Amino acid sequence: MHASFEIDTHGPGLTEFTDRITRWVREAASDEALLTLFVRHTSCSLLIQENADPEVQTDLAAYINRLVPPSNDPSMAYLTHTYEGPDDMPGHIKAALMPTSLQIPVIHGRMMLGTWQGIYLFEHRTRPHRREVVGLLR
Repeated sequence: MHASFEIDTHGPGLTEFTDRITRWVREAASDEALLTLFVRHTSCSLLIQENADPEVQTDLAAYINRLVPPSNDPSMAYLTHTYEGPDDMPGHIKAALMPTSLQIPVIHGRMMLGTWQGIYLFEHRTRPHRREVVGLLR
């Protein structure tokens, strides 16, 4: 069983889409399965992260942006792929450092996420995008 999910982002940061995946898994998985999620883009990532306190997402995004600043930052002067904007190559670097796929066990038709875990798309570009995530249950 597979499905495709469009995730609209609002620029850089984390967008939770746990509820959409939960609904699909309930309908598609009757017992045990392994859920694989894969994002079909090169400048965003997928994460399982805390969904109780939004400061976690804020701090995580701030840290990643500090780790990999825009290409117009003097510390990134060595970059050559800059013609698509100062956020493009840093977006590719962030996606190379972070996962673009996730695997989650499903038991009795439920994802085995922890109490405070949510599924997020982490947008690394500065403008909003529509991203596609493919899900596969086996």
